[in-house]
Amino acid sequence: MTNQEIKIKLFSKCKDYISSHRERINMALSGIKNSLNDEGKSTVGDKHHTNRAMLQLERENLSHQIVEVEKQEAILNKISLEHLNEIAHLGSLVVTDHANYFMSVSAGAIKIEGKTYYCVSLESPIGKLMLGRKLGEVAVFNDKKINILEIH
Repeated sequence: MTNQEIKIKLFSKCKDYISSHRERINMALSGIKNSLNDEGKSTVGDKHHTNRAMLQLERENLSHQIVEVEKQEAILNKISLEHLNEIAHLGSLVVTDHANYFMSVSAGAIKIEGKTYYCVSLESPIGKLMLGRKLGEVAVFNDKKINILEIH
């Protein structure tokens, strides 16, 4: 598999990860909406008000998570897999002597053909460290030297 094909696969996995996360949040929101409707039919007093307040807090929390998912989707939409550069940037596949990083969104580790690739946000500590680095540079992360071997 070529590096370009690996990037395409990683990009697709990131999209799937974000889409799946959005789906889980929407299902939870739907459940809360149903619970709030059921709570509205009940008038048990303090317990009713406490349950309703907790459901509303959870709905607010999930709404914030939806905003974060939308931000991640916007970041993915900015990625151009065709753009080649010798400097690590959004959409780059950075191969080091310690790990392989896909500069995108935080979507965890993905295995492709026996190799592990870490999908990292540019806001993450390792993402910030890699951003703007060039082929052959050495970066230090947690007191470990990291040699940048390839950038695709």
